[in-house]
Amino acid sequence: MAQVALGAARFADVARTAVERVVGANKDAVAVAARLFADCVAADGVIHAFGTGHSQAAALEVAGRAGGFVPTSRISLADLVLRGGEDPAILRDPLLERSPGLADRLYALATPRPQDLFVIISNSGVNNAIVDLALKVTGAGHRLVALTSLEHTHAVPALHASGKRLADLADAVLDNGAPAGDAVLPLPDGGALCGISTLTSSLLVQMTVAEAVALLLAEGHEPPVYVSANLPGGHERNALLEARYAGRLHRGGH
Repeated sequence: MAQVALGAARFADVARTAVERVVGANKDAVAVAARLFADCVAADGVIHAFGTGHSQAAALEVAGRAGGFVPTSRISLADLVLRGGEDPAILRDPLLERSPGLADRLYALATPRPQDLFVIISNSGVNNAIVDLALKVTGAGHRLVALTSLEHTHAVPALHASGKRLADLADAVLDNGAPAGDAVLPLPDGGALCGISTLTSSLLVQMTVAEAVALLLAEGHEPPVYVSANLPGGHERNALLEARYAGRLHRGGH
């Protein structure tokens, strides 16, 4: 059996290389995405984040996070049940994200306004729920930021009837640099372990937020940013900021 390099130190080395590559490759894309974030917040808009499967981790980086923007909302397939009245049994379908026709319901449950921005996250960028929502929001006139793996999306066939991928529809495309399949450490049997996309996607989200806040401050705006609710006075401070967006902030069904 062929020897392969595994272990914590090996993954840390690969991760450091991936981070450096992603930072360099996304300099222009982060600037474009940050401009969209800043313009949305300055226009009293809300940033809506949607991801399925493990891409929900990156959506959590966008919406409702300490150190992130207050006017953020997380769209989830669970919204169909928790706020949309669907039978909970639909969430047991492991291929739900590939089902067509979900976008209209998810969009309506998000209650967006015209100035709102959408961030859609998907490594492959080809599943029906992802592309359907991207088509829905762009068709409604919203700006769209895609967070995807360009290597993965171009390595697999487009599944949507339109032939489109998420990256084809976005105003800004953030490339998380993950390989097709996401995992980066080869195994002797030909498989691989240790996904990289969560790390690099989180990095890109935080870079975009940092740049957007810098833009807002430079332009005379006071950015509405969360502090940790676990710091003294944090919950009260956050509640005052959230009150400006009453009824507009949804967090994955809650």
